[in-house]
Amino acid sequence: MTPIREWRDVTPELFRDIRREGEPAVMRDLVGDWPIVRAARQGEASAYLRALSGDAPVHFMRAAPEVEGRLHYEAGVSGRNFERIDGRMSDFLDALTLEGGKSRPDSLALQGLPTTAHLPEFAQANRLSLLPAEVIPRLWIGNAAKVAIHHDPSENVACVAAGRRRFTLFPPEQVGNLYMGPFHVTPAGTQVSLVHLTDVDHARFPRFARALQAGMQAELAPGDALYIPFHWYHHVEALEPFNVLVNYWWDAAPAGIGSPWDAMMHGMMSLRTLPPDQRRAWRAMFDHYVFQTDGDPSAHLPQEARGILGTPTARSLAQMRQALLERLKGG
Repeated sequence: MTPIREWRDVTPELFRDIRREGEPAVMRDLVGDWPIVRAARQGEASAYLRALSGDAPVHFMRAAPEVEGRLHYEAGVSGRNFERIDGRMSDFLDALTLEGGKSRPDSLALQGLPTTAHLPEFAQANRLSLLPAEVIPRLWIGNAAKVAIHHDPSENVACVAAGRRRFTLFPPEQVGNLYMGPFHVTPAGTQVSLVHLTDVDHARFPRFARALQAGMQAELAPGDALYIPFHWYHHVEALEPFNVLVNYWWDAAPAGIGSPWDAMMHGMMSLRTLPPDQRRAWRAMFDHYVFQTDGDPSAHLPQEARGILGTPTARSLAQMRQALLERLKGG
């Protein structure tokens, strides 16, 4: 696969340029000065986390050795191949230590833990200068587990604090080649691919070969970070007996414009089953007016006559929202 482009000495100004390119970016040694990274390099990452954590309950996953770290569906997409366990952070860290001494350990993963609630001193001590302070860090801790191909409805910076991780990314346009699972039944809250990247069944998923041709990959060590643009699909493989990732999600979309996800759900309800001629017409309308593939659809109109085609204002957004509500009420 194509290696992800690498950068060094990334400043907030350079990061803005990276984001404008809309492509993944490895940022080497971006957080190499973090206390948790220094602790990890001395084999003390677990002790560092233990010292900062309290007794607030955490939720983590546990799977049998036969799963080989692939936290996913059971056969038939009817359930999960792991169990969810409640405990304290210290309980989870103890379990990781115990499994670390086994030749065939259980897979353990604690995913997306907000530090504000569980390790309130973490963010201040391990500060990411590229992002505003209100973007909170989340922890992903575990042994050699694999996170199935999925996407985040946000931009993402993922910082490796301990262990090593291999990231494989696919652009949004590859959605048709990734064999995504259902929306309503998911292993951990987000839609995931049915393809196991580390054990691909090409006979069952033949189009996945096209996705692999478009894929990008990088391996990160402690201190390295990865920028994942909005909605890029990614598979994450932890490679060591003890791994810690710190990630930051944020959404740069303007406030008050409604949810694109809701718009897609409405489209699946109202457009997907239309006759072919009607779908053709609506595809052209969406391309022209929503995605503006022909340029500004209101450029030929006087400014005062553009209405909802013009630059959105608080008033026009409120009018559109009210009109939508009225139509939805009417069925």
